[in-house]
Amino acid sequence: MKLLDIYAKMRADLNKIEKGLERSVTSDHLLLSETSLHLLKAGGKRIRPVIVLLAGKFGDYRLDVLEKVAVPLELIHMASLVHDDVIDDASTRRGQLTVKSKWDNRIAMYTGDYIHAKALTIVTELSNPAIHQVLSKALVEMCIGEMEQIRDFFNTGQTVRNYLLRIRRKTALLIAISCQLGAMAAGTSDQIYNRLYRFGYNIGMAFQIRDDLLDICGTEKQIGKPPGSDIRQGNITLPVLLALREADKREELLTEIARLKSTNGEAVSSRAIELIRQSEGIGEAERLASRYIDKAVHALSGLPDIPARKSLKDIAYFVGERSY
Repeated sequence: MKLLDIYAKMRADLNKIEKGLERSVTSDHLLLSETSLHLLKAGGKRIRPVIVLLAGKFGDYRLDVLEKVAVPLELIHMASLVHDDVIDDASTRRGQLTVKSKWDNRIAMYTGDYIHAKALTIVTELSNPAIHQVLSKALVEMCIGEMEQIRDFFNTGQTVRNYLLRIRRKTALLIAISCQLGAMAAGTSDQIYNRLYRFGYNIGMAFQIRDDLLDICGTEKQIGKPPGSDIRQGNITLPVLLALREADKREELLTEIARLKSTNGEAVSSRAIELIRQSEGIGEAERLASRYIDKAVHALSGLPDIPARKSLKDIAYFVGERSY
């Protein structure tokens, strides 16, 4: 089943989530409403709300309760994107101008803060303290991941382990707790929500590796921003780290990265992209992403055999093969 087929089956509930997202960031302050809705209306895959709802299928499925998980988690993701675009000095996202580009850095930072605060306001409507504990711990880890990424800009000496720990915090955790909290809100057993957490963690790791591969190998039409944006901004991702291991490419690639650093990312990085695309690192990164997908699918094997399990499996394969 294709991802769009899964979304079509869930259309009514996802429409309610979408309306909840719009309602949550609309306020009497016209500028905040405009900047917040700018990214929301640019679209997105809504992977996190979808897996919240699917995880909820393993327990007492109540949309009014699950919405209080799905909407906040997507808002937290959106807030992180607004902040990331400031840090990365990114001009486009999802084929649209970023908030920082259309307005300015100050407006973007407070827009991200506002969206984040709205997320926390909504989730407080749930009385289960365990949900708040899981979310708060994940937010701390996400902030650490962001700081580590900034610390390691243009750091070609970092290890693959450094990279994996960073993307665990930056990306995988939010997807993992989307599964976990959806199940917790639906009152499932800890055995079920722990398995769903492992599923989400592994597809989250694969998701970010695929994202980093697309940044190198994709087109601007596919990814909604110029290819090579990560390396231009100093973000040394897995394909770069693996390419740097190749003796016949290392010195030239190091020279290109040093040139990018000396010009604050203003230099053209086409040669660096070409070197990485020609490396064995592309295949290695693809294989690692596939291993994470295999682990995600394995985590589902102990769950009740309901349609939601198959949908989650299909999402895993979409993440492993996605080209946008």
